[in-house]
Amino acid sequence: MDSNSILSAIEVQLYTQQAQTQARLAWLQQALHPFFFNFNRDETDALAVLAMNLGRLNTLHKLPLVDREDRIMLAQVSYPNSLYDTLGQLPKRNNLSYTEINTSQINLPNSYHPLEILRFDYVRKTDYEIAQGSFSTIPADIQEAVLNSLESSHSTLSAEEAKVLLQLLWSNNEQYVLVSHPERLARIIDLYVKTRANDDIYFDALPFDQGTTGETTRILFGVGNPPPNDYLLQIMAVFKRLNIGVKRAYNLTLSNGIYPYFLATFYVASREGKSLEKGSDLYKNLQRELYNTQIISILASTYTTMVESGIINGINATFVEAMISFCHTNLAHNRPDKYTPDTIAHAFHNHPDITLQLIKLFYARFDPEGTEREATYSQLLAETTDLVNTFNTGRRFLDELRRTVFRCAISFTQYCLKTNFFVPEKHALAFRLHPAYLEELGAEFTSDLPNDRPFRITFFFGRRGSGYHIGFSDIARGGWRTLITQGRDDYLNSANTLFRENYVLAHTQHLKNKDIYEGGSKMVAILNADIGADADKKRQQLYKLQFGFTNAFLDIFVTENGRAKDPRVVDYYGEDEPIELGPDENMHDAMIELIAQQARKRGYLLGAGIMSSKRVGINHKEYGVTSIGVIRFAEVTMQETLGINMHQDRFSVKFTGGPNGDVAGNGMRLLLERCPQVEIRLIIDGSGALYDPQGLDHTALAAIVLKADADAFDANALHVGGFILYRQQTRKEGLRELFKKLIKTEQGLQEEWVSNDEFYKTFNNLIFTVETDLFIPAGGRPETIDSRNVEQFFKNAQPVSKVIIEGANSFITPDARLVLQSRGVVIMRDASANKCGVISSSYEIIANLLMSDEEFLANKAQYVGDVLVILNQLAEKEARLILKRNRETGEPYTTISDKISREINGHYAKIFAYLQKKPDLVNQPDYIQAILQHLPRMIASDPFWKQRVEKLPSKLKFAILASKLASQLVYEGNDDSVYADMIASQVQHLNQLA
Repeated sequence: MDSNSILSAIEVQLYTQQAQTQARLAWLQQALHPFFFNFNRDETDALAVLAMNLGRLNTLHKLPLVDREDRIMLAQVSYPNSLYDTLGQLPKRNNLSYTEINTSQINLPNSYHPLEILRFDYVRKTDYEIAQGSFSTIPADIQEAVLNSLESSHSTLSAEEAKVLLQLLWSNNEQYVLVSHPERLARIIDLYVKTRANDDIYFDALPFDQGTTGETTRILFGVGNPPPNDYLLQIMAVFKRLNIGVKRAYNLTLSNGIYPYFLATFYVASREGKSLEKGSDLYKNLQRELYNTQIISILASTYTTMVESGIINGINATFVEAMISFCHTNLAHNRPDKYTPDTIAHAFHNHPDITLQLIKLFYARFDPEGTEREATYSQLLAETTDLVNTFNTGRRFLDELRRTVFRCAISFTQYCLKTNFFVPEKHALAFRLHPAYLEELGAEFTSDLPNDRPFRITFFFGRRGSGYHIGFSDIARGGWRTLITQGRDDYLNSANTLFRENYVLAHTQHLKNKDIYEGGSKMVAILNADIGADADKKRQQLYKLQFGFTNAFLDIFVTENGRAKDPRVVDYYGEDEPIELGPDENMHDAMIELIAQQARKRGYLLGAGIMSSKRVGINHKEYGVTSIGVIRFAEVTMQETLGINMHQDRFSVKFTGGPNGDVAGNGMRLLLERCPQVEIRLIIDGSGALYDPQGLDHTALAAIVLKADADAFDANALHVGGFILYRQQTRKEGLRELFKKLIKTEQGLQEEWVSNDEFYKTFNNLIFTVETDLFIPAGGRPETIDSRNVEQFFKNAQPVSKVIIEGANSFITPDARLVLQSRGVVIMRDASANKCGVISSSYEIIANLLMSDEEFLANKAQYVGDVLVILNQLAEKEARLILKRNRETGEPYTTISDKISREINGHYAKIFAYLQKKPDLVNQPDYIQAILQHLPRMIASDPFWKQRVEKLPSKLKFAILASKLASQLVYEGNDDSVYADMIASQVQHLNQLA
């Protein structure tokens, strides 16, 4: 056929197509919901393409209508799970703002299948843009129509509240508001309100009769701060697993200025004709599976190997992922080469019979709907233990490893005392364990931990990370730090040592907390942020993990009459647990306030007292409470060991931790204020290194203290020989990455660019080479100085710093401390020197318990002033006691510090137990007066506040009195008099028996 014939055939085809235009337009009008045309009125070209090609869809199957950066729109033939298949093939793009899915009400012409039209919009304002709030005014007619629609739907929102929320919707997406029906806008506002009220997750299913298309149910689903990637695909996977067909969907992403919300409406029908009414099995399964999408990713190894193959559902896959994470973090810290996550995951994935048995065992112990729980669980525990003990595939070493993993998994259930696993509306999992499981693991997995065992261990698991809260006392407090990692290798490197790091920090905290009524605890979580995530996205992912862990914490620790308040939490512990948290690494002010708000809202026994350093509290950085103790320890120690009066004499100091950090920044501030002769020669932080052999210029340093990092220092203010090494100012030279370095010479500033190797060699060696009188490690990773590098701290057999005051926890390992002290270095360890931050937090919680927010703010200056006096007193008391005992015994300073903590904690435990046995004692006048001696002067001296102290819960009064008596006994007491009283008492008792 020649070209003319071909062109003629095309002409005929075009003419035929044109002749059918009216019929196809009529079909579209009949087949599609009227809302479809109104919402897509700005895409008439795309709709024209659709109309022209309706007849070809039977052969094309998919027809692209729009493919721009801001929008994808396509038409396709509908078949079971076609939406899921298509979503899996879409190009990966960020900032999905709106999704619309429409299915025709009738089949395509000459077809047995309906038409599906999918639209995806990818333009979204940032949280920061929304927070600024400078947007245009909503048209009055739209506002009136939406308010009327809300009123007719019996919304409880006031008119003013509704206007604010409509403005938020308008600020996010003006076009959406302009083209949407008022009823739809009212529905999306209502969904947003319900999602926020339900702790950022909401599900409902409402009957919906659309006879022609078979839609039977309208699903409303809202999520705060949703997973950013492939989330709609994961939701469609849930519908696919439950055999639910989606006919239409309208999904909007809306930011409230802090993080986004996913607000979705799905019109669905069960392909098997099952009921989706509230309370039905399908309703419950759909709700649980949709909520569970917050915790497990479709990229998780258990999902791809066990869910997609139909072995288990998504909910149980989450439990398996949690078991894998728990086993890894408990087994790897001592054997990271052997117990890798992949090795552990393969144990569960390659032996589904054992995995299913472990799931069954867990359900028997914790399913709130289970019957004959104890008997069933005991039988299954015996069966599961036998199954694991006899596990044998003929591969000796692999079998031994997998038996260890499975035994750890059994202990996970056996020693778990409560969990929120069966609470559907959750963003993360929490498991409160009895620490006796550590003895089950054995010495191979505990030899690298402190010998003391905790009071409780709580494991948390979420979509982007895991974590632990470890407490060494019934009433306990300590900070919550979150390690932000990016990429699998970075995450695993931190996860390998997560448990040990948390354990050591909590143990150190317990020694540190000797002066307060709360024992020590610590919470450490790891976030696996997206590689390349910008600051905004990283913050969203951080908040998601922290918000999820907070609510999981409250799920199990909010109690009523001693037991978990939520009936879906089976509680084998059965007591109130007053646990206090505090800010630590990557805990922002916004999250501090939110955690306190959530605890108060959900009825936690401490209310807002769960969290310290709040606005209605004592902010650590604002008042420098930790640094007050560090600097007071330095002042006493330098005077007594080196004869240096820091307020008058010249001395030199170096810091790890930057000028914008809490401890280091406030430490520098205090030195600049109190010590005119100080030479701060070295500062190392995450931004780089700042060195000056003559000491940094005080004016230039003051300009950045508590405002910026070390790399913001004015290089022109350096003395000759000083330099700034910049960690974040780099350039490429071929394949090499070079780092900027500014050096002050006789001729002025000189710029150099150093290699990666030279940068880290210099950066890592500075603390070992810069000579100073005093070293304050107030930042940096734990175990920076250890047995492998401690020799570098000496130059010509002399230490490069004579006094070390530890402002950061566990910066020096215990064995390295002993080496340093044996060669003349004076070390005041973390549990003593930086204890004032946690003491301040304790007094903040007391304020929360005794005062309303308004009362605290009205009296804040006086209350905080009294607390600062207490901090200085307690720091000086311990510093002088350590130095006194060293002169008397010659023991290492850090050993003495440890003994003092143990003495006080030992006395505390005995006194607390005694008071618990005689609870009426603490209500007697003398005992109340003794309790008041622990409290700030403002409380202790005013009858108005005194009467509130008497109303504190008895358990807290036991603890406060025990704390005061125990510390007093060690700091200022006389052991001889104590033993004299004990001996006299026992002699009297013996005589009575005779």
